[in-house]
Amino acid sequence: MAWLSEFHPDGAGEMLHHPLRTGRTFSGSRMNRSNEVVLYRSFKELSQHEVEGQGYRIRIEVRDPRVLIMAPHGGKIEPMTAEISEAIAGGDFSFYNFEGLKTDGNSVLHIESHLFDEPRGLKVVEKADVVITVHGQMDQKDEFVMMGGLHTDLRLEIERQLQAAGFQTRLPTEGLMGTDPLNICNRGRRGQGVQLEASRKVRDLLKRDGDRLRVFAKAVRRAIGAKGEVISRGKAD
Repeated sequence: MAWLSEFHPDGAGEMLHHPLRTGRTFSGSRMNRSNEVVLYRSFKELSQHEVEGQGYRIRIEVRDPRVLIMAPHGGKIEPMTAEISEAIAGGDFSFYNFEGLKTDGNSVLHIESHLFDEPRGLKVVEKADVVITVHGQMDQKDEFVMMGGLHTDLRLEIERQLQAAGFQTRLPTEGLMGTDPLNICNRGRRGQGVQLEASRKVRDLLKRDGDRLRVFAKAVRRAIGAKGEVISRGKAD
């Protein structure tokens, strides 16, 4: 069963820990007979129903390809994840953002991380030594970040740096551990990456406070540098 999404008036989607029955139909979203949102299972399927530039957009900036910061559910799918991704990338790391643009029903664009197969995204992922993905967890009460993925050393260093910068971290819950080898964060050349799940409350904080966003991004960049993932011309801060 897929992790489905909650709809918000602004068209945004947030990941829940249970299948969603909405009880209502939103334009632009696909519902089955039980009023459950039906997510696209592949980019091929998505592209048969959605128009690039209208329903979604893809933004890529390739610098040094070995470090990739990625928001596969950006825009109105999981708000602020694309902005966080770009802040971490700064001016030297590559980034890739897949962003929902629909007026509503953006949750349908959420291709699960182990199924994510957008061709341009796969191309930059496969060239990267390390991939860090930024996702949105829906908790609106507490500010925290959960770290998953198979790159244990880097994951723990990001956790340490974020804590030192004043951010709360938690262990990932079931379904958000990012340990599937097919998870897009683990499909770089080393087969190990990191998945960041930022709660809605911490993303709201970073949206309204640019200084805290910069502190957050610098903490993650320091962690990358501390683990030797930065090339000689890259800087951790």
